Amino acid sequence: MKNVVKYQNKHVLVVGLGKSGIHAAYLLKELGADVTINDKNVPQDKQVVADLENDGIKVVVGSHPLSLLDDAELIVKNPGIPYSNPLIARAQELGLTIITEPELAYEISDAQLVGVTGTNGKTTTTTLIALMLNQNAKNAKAYPCGNIGIPATETAKKATANDTLVMELSSFQLMGITELHPKIAVLTNIYEAHTDYHGSRENYIKAKLRILKNQTEADYFVVNYDDEEWRNLSQQAKAKIVPFSRTAFTKEGAYELNGLLYFKDEKIMDAADIKVPGTHNLENALAAIAVAKIEGISNEAIVEVLTTFSGVRHRTQYVTTFNDRKFYNDSKATNIEATEKALAGFNTPIVLLAGGLDRGFTFERLIPYLQKNVHAVVLFGETKELLKDAAKAAGVEMIIEANNVVDAVPLAYQASQPGDTILLSPACASWDQWKTFEERGDKFIEAVEKLEKEEK
Repeated sequence: MKNVVKYQNKHVLVVGLGKSGIHAAYLLKELGADVTINDKNVPQDKQVVADLENDGIKVVVGSHPLSLLDDAELIVKNPGIPYSNPLIARAQELGLTIITEPELAYEISDAQLVGVTGTNGKTTTTTLIALMLNQNAKNAKAYPCGNIGIPATETAKKATANDTLVMELSSFQLMGITELHPKIAVLTNIYEAHTDYHGSRENYIKAKLRILKNQTEADYFVVNYDDEEWRNLSQQAKAKIVPFSRTAFTKEGAYELNGLLYFKDEKIMDAADIKVPGTHNLENALAAIAVAKIEGISNEAIVEVLTTFSGVRHRTQYVTTFNDRKFYNDSKATNIEATEKALAGFNTPIVLLAGGLDRGFTFERLIPYLQKNVHAVVLFGETKELLKDAAKAAGVEMIIEANNVVDAVPLAYQASQPGDTILLSPACASWDQWKTFEERGDKFIEAVEKLEKEEK
């Protein structure tokens, strides 16, 4: 950890009492700052507040009083809090610098940084990169962190100069960087997402491309070349562009051709040997291969990871098989594109569980994917009527309504037949019924496990 002195005696306001906010507050206190942490909600766990106060950190909960800005010299903001929040908006009016926790982590880190962003595939790609870099490593370690669910500051404190932070970065987090500088930046893809937060697709894209902000000609930009828009956006990079392509659009980086995976003209492995299903996971694998080859990782290490990796929790995660039905948890599919990719990844008949937060989208785009092999849907949440319209248009045989994902599991099983895949892939955020997509996925798994016991 670097000896950072810029925060000594500085009045810093941390907004958001989540994991990343708490770790940021403790780090800032360690760096000599005068720290206040604020959250509009009162935490159920009172010990969290007590521990912070015992460390000399002021805690203000229950509202966002503007008076907190009277002494503040810097804001460290939870990425999920929008800039339209009155406290944050007023801070902007006052000209206060507003950063997010990954920026703070970068400032104290001795380690090299690989940054991964994109609409879909970030977590799987981040995980694969870390596994490849760690395969056969002796005196160095790669740490996955950031939006993957591990606070970046927690990881940055223990990483050495020999190590690598493989940091998943959301558009929300990238809005709050100033110095963050990845040696290798990765863009998995860009689809329509988070326009409720950013206001427009253009603003969303700008936020994503902030990952390039501090890169130079000595760095690398690993980017999906299978879409003209993404190829054009890559031209904004100062770094060396290393493309990846599932369609062999280019042979300059990592690509698939005739069922084989290559890096430049070097064969890596058969695409069919990747353990996790779906074309989206093939794209994630190609992105990870590109990073691994830049870092000098052997083909043997890459193959070992891709043939044994069984998926990230909540990302087309295999749960169990019983009575000849396979259950998959893809709760991380919080947008339509992610569900399209999940559905395209299976060749078996599917019972789809879907629904969630209504962000003003309709679901006509799902119709061809529903027509492919979905014979039943179980729908819940704010969007169930909109999804019902798409399912009817697709000619889905059985359309069932449920109260939530827990109730949906036995209904999906009843609608299934031997040989079916029962897939949770909601195409929507979880916030209408659950705090996070992780909670939604955990509830699905618990319901599946309960059902399995009952059916035995």
